Amino acid sequence: MTATTTARTAFVPPTRFAVPGRIDAGEAAVEWQTATLTEIRRETPRAATFRFAVPAWAGHLPGQHLMLRLTAADGYVAQRHYSIASAPDGSGHIELTLDHVEGGEVSGWFHTEARPGDQVQVRGPLSGFFAWPGDRPALLIGAGSGVVPLMSMVRHHRERRLSVPLRLLVSARGPRELIYADEYGTETTPVFTRTAPAGVPVGRMTAAHVAPLLAERPDGGWEAYVCGSNAFAEHASRLLVAAGQPVDRIRIERFG
Repeated sequence: MTATTTARTAFVPPTRFAVPGRIDAGEAAVEWQTATLTEIRRETPRAATFRFAVPAWAGHLPGQHLMLRLTAADGYVAQRHYSIASAPDGSGHIELTLDHVEGGEVSGWFHTEARPGDQVQVRGPLSGFFAWPGDRPALLIGAGSGVVPLMSMVRHHRERRLSVPLRLLVSARGPRELIYADEYGTETTPVFTRTAPAGVPVGRMTAAHVAPLLAERPDGGWEAYVCGSNAFAEHASRLLVAAGQPVDRIRIERFG
């Protein structure tokens, strides 16, 4: 899969990231659009944010995802689902944060070949199941790259200066693997499973992390959003239920 005009692999990007919990009716009518890569920002040794200009982008809700399509010079096509990291600011730009997955043809292309000016095809936004429009208290729990759609919610909350309560509990192997580490504020509690700064406990997310947040009990209660691997999503949702969160107010998005 090589470009016709450069020596770099010219893969027209597919979309893959968080697997949606539900595909909403009517998404088949969403058309493909051309997105131009304008900026690449390193987040961690294994993750980077890719900013795209999409002039005809109709906007999205925090938590939604899109489909991305890459097409090689020989016609081979790969498609993946990726969560949208940026807030819906109406600028005609969207951001995706991608882990460099071992052996991943799409993430591998982005991390080793993609350059500003490259164009890909995107279709979205997709799925309203995991979306948070900012109208209710939100308790966000993510691990690793599962924090990506949750950061869209955090950014939306800040940019709109929303008064509705929002809390983020995010798990990472260590400080170097914590995506968006420089952006977190008082709404965020990090959990480190392998290494941590001096004085910070190391270990898996437990009831001791979740219970204090549920104890805040804002008016109307929390709407919980959980995103991560299958194993993490199962673990976090069990912690929520054990702490008293209603099952029908837990939204889960898994990837694997």
